[in-house]
Amino acid sequence: MDDITALILDDHAAFRRGFARLDDAEGEGEEQLTAVWDALALHLRIHAEAEERILYPRLLRRHSGDAEEETDDAIRDHNKIRDAIDAAERHAVGSQEWWEAVWDARKENSEHLTEEEDEVLPDFRKLAGMKLRIELGEQWLTFYGEHPSGRGLTFTDKDPKRYIQENS
Repeated sequence: MDDITALILDDHAAFRRGFARLDDAEGEGEEQLTAVWDALALHLRIHAEAEERILYPRLLRRHSGDAEEETDDAIRDHNKIRDAIDAAERHAVGSQEWWEAVWDARKENSEHLTEEEDEVLPDFRKLAGMKLRIELGEQWLTFYGEHPSGRGLTFTDKDPKRYIQENS
């Protein structure tokens, strides 16, 4: 069984590959860019929702000294990533404006992954035993299975302070 931290790291690796594929698709035409970007953007959105429903509430309940700050940062990062994806959708695929929005999503995502991998996930591993991590991993896989192609998810920004209050 996979624990949640391993599944999150798998997604992070998939995001890095997705952005590399987008680099490779540049110059291949709008259809190829659209295919790569649409899949990547959807995965980024679903991943953020999964973290917000499964990982971060548990981190907050474990009451580590940094949980609130780490959660606040993560929610703000997820909002920036969602906003950049939304911005890309307002422009023609492959246009300068579209690439700028995609670059913003990439930059925000890269910063978020680094913070999560260097701070959040190590802290969570210290706070949560393997049994809980596996239980949350099962919830993670179930979440993805219950929301194929993001079905039933709204992908809306969240107020970090309200999120922390509601999930602590």
